[in-house]
Amino acid sequence: MRVALAQINTTVGDLEGNVKRCLAAIQNASLENPDLIVLPEMAVPGYPPRDILYDSTFIDAVTDANRDLARRAAGSPPPVVGTCAPSGSNLPNHPGLYNLAVLIHHGDIEQVAAKRLLPGYDVFYEPRWFLPGPASEPKTIAGRQVGFLICEDMWDQGYDVHPGAELQAAGAELLVCISATPYRRGVMKERLTHARRQGLPLVHVNLCGANDELIFDGRSFVLDQAGNQIVQLGAFEEDIQVVDLNTASPILLSQDNLEQEIFRALSLGVRDFADKNHLGRAFLGLSGGIDSSVVACIATDALGPERITGIAIPSRYTDPRSTECAQMLADNLGISFELVNLERLHTASEETLSALLTEGTTAENIQARLRAMILMSFVNHSGGLLLNTSNKTELALGYTTIYGDMAGTLCPIADLTKPEVYALAHWINTEREIIPSYVLERPPSAELRPDQVDPFDYPKIAPQMERLVRANRSDATMRRSEHKRWQFGLILKVSAKAFGSGRMIPITRN
Repeated sequence: MRVALAQINTTVGDLEGNVKRCLAAIQNASLENPDLIVLPEMAVPGYPPRDILYDSTFIDAVTDANRDLARRAAGSPPPVVGTCAPSGSNLPNHPGLYNLAVLIHHGDIEQVAAKRLLPGYDVFYEPRWFLPGPASEPKTIAGRQVGFLICEDMWDQGYDVHPGAELQAAGAELLVCISATPYRRGVMKERLTHARRQGLPLVHVNLCGANDELIFDGRSFVLDQAGNQIVQLGAFEEDIQVVDLNTASPILLSQDNLEQEIFRALSLGVRDFADKNHLGRAFLGLSGGIDSSVVACIATDALGPERITGIAIPSRYTDPRSTECAQMLADNLGISFELVNLERLHTASEETLSALLTEGTTAENIQARLRAMILMSFVNHSGGLLLNTSNKTELALGYTTIYGDMAGTLCPIADLTKPEVYALAHWINTEREIIPSYVLERPPSAELRPDQVDPFDYPKIAPQMERLVRANRSDATMRRSEHKRWQFGLILKVSAKAFGSGRMIPITRN
Protein backbone atom coordinates (compact mmCIF):
# COMPACT_ATOMS: atom_id res chain seq x y z
CA MET A 1 0.00 0.00 0.00
CA ARG A 2 1.31 3.43 -0.97
CA VAL A 3 0.37 6.34 1.29
CA ALA A 4 1.04 10.03 0.66
CA LEU A 5 1.67 12.25 3.68
CA ALA A 6 0.83 15.90 2.97
CA GLN A 7 1.56 18.30 5.80
CA ILE A 8 0.29 21.71 4.73
CA ASN A 9 0.09 25.20 6.21
CA THR A 10 -3.50 26.41 6.47
CA THR A 11 -5.01 29.67 7.72
CA VAL A 12 -7.97 29.85 10.07
CA GLY A 13 -11.08 30.93 8.19
CA ASP A 14 -9.46 31.08 4.75
CA LEU A 15 -11.76 28.44 3.29
CA GLU A 16 -11.01 29.19 -0.36
CA GLY A 17 -7.25 29.33 0.28
CA ASN A 18 -7.30 26.16 2.37
CA VAL A 19 -9.22 24.24 -0.28
CA LYS A 20 -6.70 25.38 -2.90
CA ARG A 21 -3.81 24.31 -0.66
CA CYS A 22 -5.41 20.92 -0.02
CA LEU A 23 -6.08 20.47 -3.73
CA ALA A 24 -2.52 21.43 -4.67
CA ALA A 25 -1.16 18.87 -2.21
CA ILE A 26 -3.54 16.21 -3.53
CA GLN A 27 -2.52 16.92 -7.13
CA ASN A 28 1.17 16.90 -6.22
CA ALA A 29 0.89 13.61 -4.35
CA SER A 30 -1.21 12.07 -7.13
CA LEU A 31 1.78 12.20 -9.47
CA GLU A 32 3.20 9.20 -7.57
CA ASN A 33 -0.07 7.26 -7.71
CA PRO A 34 -0.64 6.59 -3.99
CA ASP A 35 -3.55 4.51 -2.71
CA LEU A 36 -4.37 7.10 -0.04
CA ILE A 37 -3.46 10.76 0.52
CA VAL A 38 -3.48 12.01 4.11
CA LEU A 39 -3.89 15.69 5.08
CA PRO A 40 -3.97 17.25 8.58
CA GLU A 41 -6.75 17.72 11.10
CA MET A 42 -9.16 20.62 10.41
CA ALA A 43 -7.33 21.40 7.17
CA VAL A 44 -10.44 22.88 5.52
CA PRO A 45 -11.48 25.42 8.21
CA GLY A 46 -7.98 25.89 9.61
CA TYR A 47 -6.99 25.21 13.19
CA PRO A 48 -7.90 26.40 15.77
CA PRO A 49 -10.99 28.37 14.64
CA ARG A 50 -12.16 28.74 18.24
CA ASP A 51 -15.34 30.78 18.66
CA ILE A 52 -15.76 31.34 14.93
CA LEU A 53 -17.41 27.92 15.25
CA TYR A 54 -20.38 29.56 16.99
CA ASP A 55 -21.14 31.36 13.70
CA SER A 56 -23.60 29.14 11.83
CA THR A 57 -22.85 30.95 8.57
CA PHE A 58 -19.21 29.89 8.90
CA ILE A 59 -20.25 26.26 9.39
CA ASP A 60 -22.43 26.51 6.28
CA ALA A 61 -19.44 27.89 4.38
CA VAL A 62 -17.24 25.01 5.64
CA THR A 63 -19.86 22.55 4.36
CA ASP A 64 -19.74 24.22 0.96
CA ALA A 65 -15.94 24.16 1.01
CA ASN A 66 -15.97 20.42 1.79
CA ARG A 67 -18.17 19.82 -1.25
CA ASP A 68 -16.00 22.07 -3.40
CA LEU A 69 -12.87 20.15 -2.44
CA ALA A 70 -14.60 16.82 -3.09
CA ARG A 71 -15.76 17.95 -6.54
CA ARG A 72 -12.37 19.29 -7.55
CA ALA A 73 -10.48 16.23 -6.24
CA ALA A 74 -12.84 13.76 -7.91
CA GLY A 75 -10.24 12.33 -10.28
CA SER A 76 -7.48 11.84 -7.72
CA PRO A 77 -6.58 8.91 -5.49
CA PRO A 78 -8.72 9.11 -2.33
CA PRO A 79 -7.64 11.79 0.16
CA VAL A 80 -8.58 11.84 3.84
CA VAL A 81 -8.83 15.38 5.17
CA GLY A 82 -9.76 17.07 8.42
CA THR A 83 -12.81 19.28 8.64
CA CYS A 84 -15.87 19.88 10.83
CA ALA A 85 -19.63 19.51 10.43
CA PRO A 86 -22.81 19.57 12.52
CA SER A 87 -23.27 16.44 14.63
CA GLY A 88 -27.05 16.55 14.42
CA SER A 89 -27.39 17.22 18.14
CA ASN A 90 -29.03 20.46 19.20
CA LEU A 91 -27.57 21.71 22.46
CA PRO A 92 -28.25 25.08 24.06
CA ASN A 93 -25.34 27.50 23.76
CA HIS A 94 -23.15 24.95 21.98
CA PRO A 95 -22.34 24.59 18.27
CA GLY A 96 -22.84 20.82 18.45
CA LEU A 97 -20.10 20.03 15.93
CA TYR A 98 -17.96 17.03 15.11
CA ASN A 99 -14.23 17.35 14.41
CA LEU A 100 -14.08 15.02 11.41
CA ALA A 101 -11.88 12.97 9.18
CA VAL A 102 -13.60 12.57 5.81
CA LEU A 103 -12.60 10.34 2.92
CA ILE A 104 -13.14 11.74 -0.56
CA HIS A 105 -13.60 9.34 -3.47
CA HIS A 106 -15.08 10.00 -6.91
CA GLY A 107 -16.43 13.31 -5.67
CA ASP A 108 -18.28 11.81 -2.71
CA ILE A 109 -17.58 12.61 0.96
CA GLU A 110 -17.63 9.84 3.54
CA GLN A 111 -17.21 10.44 7.26
CA VAL A 112 -14.63 7.89 8.44
CA ALA A 113 -14.02 9.21 11.97
CA ALA A 114 -15.29 11.85 14.35
CA LYS A 115 -12.82 12.86 17.05
CA ARG A 116 -13.70 11.02 20.24
CA LEU A 117 -11.25 12.43 22.77
CA LEU A 118 -11.60 16.19 23.04
CA PRO A 119 -8.75 17.92 24.91
CA GLY A 120 -9.77 20.53 27.46
CA TYR A 121 -6.38 21.35 28.95
CA ASP A 122 -3.71 23.99 28.39
CA VAL A 123 -4.53 25.87 25.14
CA PHE A 124 -7.23 23.39 24.13
CA TYR A 125 -10.94 24.05 24.71
CA GLU A 126 -12.44 21.60 22.25
CA PRO A 127 -15.44 20.56 24.38
CA ARG A 128 -16.57 24.17 24.02
CA TRP A 129 -17.28 23.58 20.31
CA PHE A 130 -17.22 19.86 19.57
CA LEU A 131 -19.02 16.76 20.77
CA PRO A 132 -17.28 13.38 21.14
CA GLY A 133 -17.86 11.28 18.08
CA PRO A 134 -19.15 7.72 17.94
CA ALA A 135 -16.92 4.69 17.51
CA SER A 136 -15.83 4.16 13.92
CA GLU A 137 -15.09 1.09 11.86
CA PRO A 138 -12.02 0.39 9.71
CA LYS A 139 -12.32 1.08 5.99
CA THR A 140 -10.96 -1.17 3.26
CA ILE A 141 -8.38 0.73 1.21
CA ALA A 142 -6.10 -1.02 -1.28
CA GLY A 143 -6.97 -4.34 0.34
CA ARG A 144 -6.04 -3.27 3.90
CA GLN A 145 -8.28 -2.50 6.84
CA VAL A 146 -7.50 1.10 7.80
CA GLY A 147 -8.66 2.74 11.04
CA PHE A 148 -8.74 6.50 11.38
CA LEU A 149 -7.84 8.59 14.46
CA ILE A 150 -7.86 12.33 15.01
CA CYS A 151 -5.05 13.83 17.10
CA GLU A 152 -6.01 13.30 20.77
CA ASP A 153 -7.51 9.91 19.89
CA MET A 154 -3.90 8.71 19.64
CA TRP A 155 -2.96 10.44 22.93
CA ASP A 156 -5.39 8.26 24.84
CA GLN A 157 -3.41 7.53 28.00
CA GLY A 158 -5.54 8.33 31.04
CA TYR A 159 -8.87 8.17 29.18
CA ASP A 160 -11.54 5.51 29.63
CA VAL A 161 -11.97 5.36 25.85
CA HIS A 162 -9.18 3.90 23.70
CA PRO A 163 -10.03 4.50 20.03
CA GLY A 164 -6.89 2.83 18.66
CA ALA A 165 -7.43 -0.35 20.64
CA GLU A 166 -11.08 -0.46 19.61
CA LEU A 167 -10.16 -0.10 15.94
CA GLN A 168 -7.61 -2.89 16.28
CA ALA A 169 -10.23 -5.12 17.90
CA ALA A 170 -12.51 -4.31 14.95
CA GLY A 171 -9.90 -5.62 12.52
CA ALA A 172 -7.77 -2.59 11.66
CA GLU A 173 -4.38 -3.49 10.21
CA LEU A 174 -3.17 0.10 9.85
CA LEU A 175 -3.96 3.30 11.74
CA VAL A 176 -4.00 6.75 10.14
CA CYS A 177 -3.94 9.71 12.53
CA ILE A 178 -4.62 13.22 11.23
CA SER A 179 -3.38 15.81 13.66
CA ALA A 180 -2.95 19.47 14.56
CA THR A 181 -0.60 19.11 17.50
CA PRO A 182 1.19 22.36 18.41
CA TYR A 183 4.91 22.47 18.89
CA ARG A 184 6.51 22.50 22.30
CA ARG A 185 9.90 21.34 23.46
CA GLY A 186 9.98 17.55 23.56
CA VAL A 187 6.67 17.06 21.73
CA MET A 188 8.14 14.77 19.06
CA LYS A 189 9.26 12.24 21.65
CA GLU A 190 5.77 12.27 23.18
CA ARG A 191 4.11 11.76 19.80
CA LEU A 192 6.26 8.74 19.04
CA THR A 193 5.61 7.25 22.47
CA HIS A 194 1.83 7.46 22.04
CA ALA A 195 2.01 6.25 18.44
CA ARG A 196 3.99 3.17 19.43
CA ARG A 197 1.47 2.35 22.17
CA GLN A 198 -1.15 1.71 19.49
CA GLY A 199 0.52 -1.57 18.52
CA LEU A 200 -0.12 -1.23 14.78
CA PRO A 201 1.62 0.38 11.82
CA LEU A 202 0.66 4.04 11.98
CA VAL A 203 0.66 7.03 9.65
CA HIS A 204 0.67 10.37 11.49
CA VAL A 205 0.17 13.59 9.50
CA ASN A 206 0.54 16.81 11.45
CA LEU A 207 -0.27 20.39 10.52
CA CYS A 208 2.58 22.81 9.93
CA GLY A 209 2.58 26.61 10.11
CA ALA A 210 1.45 29.01 12.81
CA ASN A 211 -1.83 30.60 13.78
CA ASP A 212 -1.60 33.29 16.47
CA GLU A 213 0.23 31.88 19.52
CA LEU A 214 0.37 28.27 18.30
CA ILE A 215 3.15 26.92 16.11
CA PHE A 216 2.69 23.62 14.28
CA ASP A 217 5.89 21.83 13.41
CA GLY A 218 4.76 19.22 10.92
CA ARG A 219 7.27 16.36 11.29
CA SER A 220 4.70 13.84 10.09
CA PHE A 221 5.88 10.25 10.30
CA VAL A 222 5.14 6.59 9.65
CA LEU A 223 5.81 3.69 12.00
CA ASP A 224 6.04 0.06 10.95
CA GLN A 225 4.60 -2.88 12.88
CA ALA A 226 7.63 -2.94 15.20
CA GLY A 227 7.34 0.78 16.00
CA ASN A 228 10.31 1.80 13.85
CA GLN A 229 10.15 5.08 11.98
CA ILE A 230 10.22 4.50 8.25
CA VAL A 231 9.43 8.10 7.21
CA GLN A 232 9.61 11.54 8.78
CA LEU A 233 8.72 14.74 6.96
CA GLY A 234 10.43 18.09 7.39
CA ALA A 235 10.20 20.30 10.44
CA PHE A 236 8.43 23.68 10.36
CA GLU A 237 7.78 23.51 6.62
CA GLU A 238 5.25 22.14 4.18
CA ASP A 239 6.22 18.74 2.86
CA ILE A 240 4.75 15.87 0.86
CA GLN A 241 6.15 12.35 0.70
CA VAL A 242 4.83 9.03 -0.58
CA VAL A 243 5.80 5.85 1.23
CA ASP A 244 5.31 2.24 0.20
CA LEU A 245 4.39 0.51 3.43
CA ASN A 246 5.36 -2.87 2.00
CA THR A 247 8.94 -2.00 1.10
CA ALA A 248 10.05 0.91 3.32
CA SER A 249 12.75 0.16 5.87
CA PRO A 250 13.61 1.84 9.20
CA ILE A 251 15.49 5.12 9.08
CA LEU A 252 17.93 6.79 11.44
CA LEU A 253 17.20 10.46 12.10
CA SER A 254 19.61 13.16 13.16
CA GLN A 255 18.08 15.42 15.75
CA ASP A 256 18.17 19.20 15.54
CA ASN A 257 20.03 21.04 18.24
CA LEU A 258 17.38 22.24 20.74
CA GLU A 259 18.24 25.90 20.22
CA GLN A 260 18.09 25.42 16.46
CA GLU A 261 14.66 23.82 16.82
CA ILE A 262 13.36 26.67 18.99
CA PHE A 263 14.79 29.27 16.62
CA ARG A 264 13.06 27.65 13.65
CA ALA A 265 9.79 27.46 15.58
CA LEU A 266 9.87 31.12 16.58
CA SER A 267 10.91 32.20 13.09
CA LEU A 268 7.90 30.36 11.65
CA GLY A 269 5.65 31.94 14.28
CA VAL A 270 6.78 35.45 13.38
CA ARG A 271 6.64 34.83 9.63
CA ASP A 272 3.14 33.36 9.59
CA PHE A 273 1.74 35.98 11.95
CA ALA A 274 3.04 38.77 9.74
CA ASP A 275 2.18 37.18 6.41
CA LYS A 276 -1.24 35.79 7.33
CA ASN A 277 -2.21 39.18 8.76
CA HIS A 278 -0.77 41.00 5.72
CA LEU A 279 1.73 43.00 7.77
CA GLY A 280 4.57 44.18 5.58
CA ARG A 281 7.12 45.38 8.12
CA ALA A 282 8.20 44.69 11.66
CA PHE A 283 9.78 47.18 14.07
CA LEU A 284 11.51 46.62 17.37
CA GLY A 285 13.50 48.57 19.88
CA LEU A 286 17.20 47.70 19.77
CA SER A 287 18.61 48.45 23.20
CA GLY A 288 21.96 46.74 22.82
CA GLY A 289 20.72 44.08 25.26
CA ILE A 290 20.38 40.34 24.91
CA ASP A 291 16.60 40.15 24.49
CA SER A 292 16.21 42.67 21.68
CA SER A 293 19.26 41.22 19.92
CA VAL A 294 17.75 37.73 19.85
CA VAL A 295 14.36 39.02 18.68
CA ALA A 296 16.06 40.95 15.87
CA CYS A 297 17.80 37.76 14.71
CA ILE A 298 14.55 35.76 14.77
CA ALA A 299 12.64 38.49 12.93
CA THR A 300 15.31 38.83 10.26
CA ASP A 301 15.31 35.10 9.60
CA ALA A 302 11.51 35.11 9.50
CA LEU A 303 10.83 38.07 7.25
CA GLY A 304 14.12 39.00 5.63
CA PRO A 305 16.26 42.03 6.49
CA GLU A 306 14.38 44.30 4.09
CA ARG A 307 11.25 44.05 6.26
CA ILE A 308 12.87 44.77 9.64
CA THR A 309 13.67 48.11 11.29
CA GLY A 310 15.56 48.30 14.56
CA ILE A 311 15.26 51.52 16.54
CA ALA A 312 17.76 52.56 19.19
CA ILE A 313 16.48 55.12 21.71
CA PRO A 314 19.41 56.04 23.98
CA SER A 315 18.82 58.11 27.09
CA ARG A 316 21.10 59.98 29.47
CA TYR A 317 21.63 56.65 31.29
CA THR A 318 22.48 54.56 28.25
CA ASP A 319 26.02 53.26 28.04
CA PRO A 320 27.39 54.37 24.64
CA ARG A 321 28.48 50.80 24.05
CA SER A 322 24.82 49.74 24.09
CA THR A 323 23.99 51.94 21.14
CA GLU A 324 27.18 50.91 19.35
CA CYS A 325 26.18 47.25 19.76
CA ALA A 326 22.68 47.95 18.47
CA GLN A 327 24.19 49.54 15.35
CA MET A 328 26.65 46.66 14.94
CA LEU A 329 23.86 44.09 15.22
CA ALA A 330 21.77 45.92 12.62
CA ASP A 331 24.76 46.05 10.28
CA ASN A 332 25.48 42.33 10.80
CA LEU A 333 21.85 41.45 10.01
CA GLY A 334 21.48 43.96 7.19
CA ILE A 335 18.33 45.49 8.69
CA SER A 336 17.32 49.15 8.70
CA PHE A 337 18.48 51.11 11.72
CA GLU A 338 17.09 54.30 13.23
CA LEU A 339 18.49 56.35 16.11
CA VAL A 340 16.16 58.56 18.15
CA ASN A 341 17.58 60.28 21.23
CA LEU A 342 15.22 60.28 24.20
CA GLU A 343 16.58 63.35 25.97
CA ARG A 344 14.23 66.04 24.65
CA LEU A 345 11.10 64.02 25.42
CA HIS A 346 12.57 62.98 28.76
CA THR A 347 13.29 66.57 29.74
CA ALA A 348 9.83 67.72 28.65
CA SER A 349 8.18 65.01 30.74
CA GLU A 350 10.24 66.02 33.78
CA GLU A 351 9.15 69.63 33.38
CA THR A 352 5.51 68.63 33.01
CA LEU A 353 5.34 65.90 35.66
CA SER A 354 8.00 67.09 38.11
CA ALA A 355 5.84 66.69 41.22
CA LEU A 356 5.03 63.07 40.31
CA LEU A 357 8.58 61.92 39.68
CA THR A 358 10.07 62.22 43.14
CA GLU A 359 9.37 58.75 44.54
CA GLY A 360 9.23 55.13 43.42
CA THR A 361 9.80 53.99 39.87
CA THR A 362 7.68 56.65 38.15
CA ALA A 363 10.71 58.39 36.63
CA GLU A 364 11.97 55.07 35.23
CA ASN A 365 8.57 54.05 33.91
CA ILE A 366 8.17 57.37 32.12
CA GLN A 367 11.26 56.62 30.06
CA ALA A 368 9.98 53.18 29.09
CA ARG A 369 6.63 54.67 28.06
CA LEU A 370 8.27 57.41 26.03
CA ARG A 371 10.22 54.74 24.18
CA ALA A 372 7.00 52.88 23.45
CA MET A 373 5.51 56.07 22.06
CA ILE A 374 8.45 56.48 19.72
CA LEU A 375 8.32 52.86 18.57
CA MET A 376 4.59 52.98 17.92
CA SER A 377 5.03 56.21 15.98
CA PHE A 378 7.21 54.34 13.50
CA VAL A 379 4.58 51.58 13.24
CA ASN A 380 1.71 54.03 12.79
CA HIS A 381 3.64 55.99 10.18
CA SER A 382 4.82 53.06 8.06
CA GLY A 383 2.39 50.25 8.89
CA GLY A 384 3.30 46.80 10.14
CA LEU A 385 3.71 45.63 13.68
CA LEU A 386 5.84 46.18 16.75
CA LEU A 387 7.67 43.14 18.09
CA ASN A 388 7.94 42.98 21.85
CA THR A 389 11.29 41.91 23.31
CA SER A 390 10.34 40.75 26.84
CA ASN A 391 11.33 37.31 28.09
CA LYS A 392 9.35 34.87 30.25
CA THR A 393 11.32 35.35 33.46
CA GLU A 394 10.90 39.12 33.48
CA LEU A 395 7.23 38.68 32.62
CA ALA A 396 6.73 36.25 35.52
CA LEU A 397 8.47 38.61 37.92
CA GLY A 398 6.55 41.64 36.66
CA TYR A 399 9.91 43.27 35.96
CA THR A 400 8.54 45.18 33.02
CA THR A 401 6.66 48.43 32.46
CA ILE A 402 3.05 48.24 31.41
CA TYR A 403 2.39 50.52 28.42
CA GLY A 404 6.17 50.78 28.14
CA ASP A 405 8.48 47.89 27.30
CA MET A 406 5.41 45.62 27.36
CA ALA A 407 4.21 47.32 24.15
CA GLY A 408 4.03 45.22 21.01
CA THR A 409 1.59 43.01 19.15
CA LEU A 410 3.70 39.85 18.97
CA CYS A 411 6.11 38.59 21.62
CA PRO A 412 8.60 36.12 20.07
CA ILE A 413 10.66 35.26 23.17
CA ALA A 414 8.11 35.67 25.98
CA ASP A 415 7.98 31.89 26.41
CA LEU A 416 11.77 31.68 26.86
CA THR A 417 13.35 32.11 30.27
CA LYS A 418 16.28 34.49 30.57
CA PRO A 419 18.85 31.65 30.56
CA GLU A 420 17.15 30.18 27.50
CA VAL A 421 17.48 33.52 25.73
CA TYR A 422 21.22 33.47 26.44
CA ALA A 423 21.49 29.88 25.17
CA LEU A 424 19.71 30.87 21.97
CA ALA A 425 22.02 33.87 21.54
CA HIS A 426 25.11 31.68 21.87
CA TRP A 427 23.68 29.29 19.26
CA ILE A 428 23.02 32.21 16.90
CA ASN A 429 26.71 33.10 17.19
CA THR A 430 27.89 29.52 16.53
CA GLU A 431 29.37 30.12 13.08
CA ARG A 432 30.15 33.84 13.27
CA GLU A 433 29.61 36.75 15.60
CA ILE A 434 26.21 38.22 14.79
CA ILE A 435 25.32 39.41 18.28
CA PRO A 436 28.26 41.51 19.55
CA SER A 437 30.22 39.83 22.33
CA TYR A 438 29.65 42.79 24.68
CA VAL A 439 25.91 42.04 24.61
CA LEU A 440 26.55 38.49 25.77
CA GLU A 441 29.04 39.46 28.46
CA ARG A 442 27.48 42.57 30.02
CA PRO A 443 25.22 42.37 33.09
CA PRO A 444 21.55 42.74 32.05
CA SER A 445 20.27 46.27 32.61
CA ALA A 446 17.22 48.36 31.77
CA GLU A 447 19.47 51.47 31.85
CA LEU A 448 16.78 53.66 33.39
CA ARG A 449 18.93 55.07 36.18
CA PRO A 450 22.69 55.48 36.78
CA ASP A 451 24.64 52.20 37.01
CA GLN A 452 21.47 50.10 36.99
CA VAL A 453 21.67 46.31 36.67
CA ASP A 454 18.84 43.80 36.91
CA PRO A 455 18.38 42.81 40.58
CA PHE A 456 18.07 39.06 39.96
CA ASP A 457 20.22 35.96 39.86
CA TYR A 458 18.59 34.73 36.65
CA PRO A 459 20.12 31.21 36.61
CA LYS A 460 18.63 30.68 40.07
CA ILE A 461 15.30 32.49 39.87
CA ALA A 462 14.31 31.55 36.29
CA PRO A 463 13.81 27.82 37.08
CA GLN A 464 11.88 28.75 40.24
CA MET A 465 9.47 30.93 38.30
CA GLU A 466 9.17 28.34 35.53
CA ARG A 467 8.12 25.67 38.03
CA LEU A 468 5.36 27.96 39.30
CA VAL A 469 4.12 28.68 35.80
CA ARG A 470 4.00 25.01 34.82
CA ALA A 471 2.10 24.13 37.99
CA ASN A 472 -0.42 26.97 37.43
CA ARG A 473 0.70 28.45 40.72
CA SER A 474 1.67 31.99 41.70
CA ASP A 475 3.79 33.48 44.43
CA ALA A 476 3.25 36.97 45.82
CA THR A 477 5.41 38.58 43.13
CA MET A 478 3.48 36.91 40.34
CA ARG A 479 0.13 37.85 41.88
CA ARG A 480 1.06 41.51 42.02
CA SER A 481 1.82 41.54 38.30
CA GLU A 482 -1.01 39.35 36.98
CA HIS A 483 -2.83 42.41 35.60
CA LYS A 484 0.18 43.18 33.42
CA ARG A 485 0.17 39.77 31.78
CA TRP A 486 -3.53 40.02 30.97
CA GLN A 487 -2.72 43.10 28.87
CA PHE A 488 0.36 41.68 27.18
CA GLY A 489 0.73 40.93 23.47
CA LEU A 490 0.49 37.56 21.78
CA ILE A 491 3.14 35.12 23.06
CA LEU A 492 4.54 32.46 20.73
CA LYS A 493 4.26 29.19 22.65
CA VAL A 494 7.25 26.83 22.67
CA SER A 495 7.09 25.36 26.20
CA ALA A 496 4.69 23.05 28.00
CA LYS A 497 3.04 26.04 29.69
CA ALA A 498 3.16 29.58 28.37
CA PHE A 499 1.53 32.76 29.57
CA GLY A 500 -1.53 33.27 27.40
CA SER A 501 -4.68 31.28 26.67
CA GLY A 502 -3.28 28.17 28.37
CA ARG A 503 -2.84 29.90 31.74
CA MET A 504 -5.86 31.94 32.76
CA ILE A 505 -5.20 33.06 36.33
CA PRO A 506 -7.56 35.65 37.83
CA ILE A 507 -6.24 39.07 38.71
CA THR A 508 -8.52 39.50 41.72
CA ARG A 509 -8.01 36.70 44.25
CA ASN A 510 -7.02 36.02 47.83
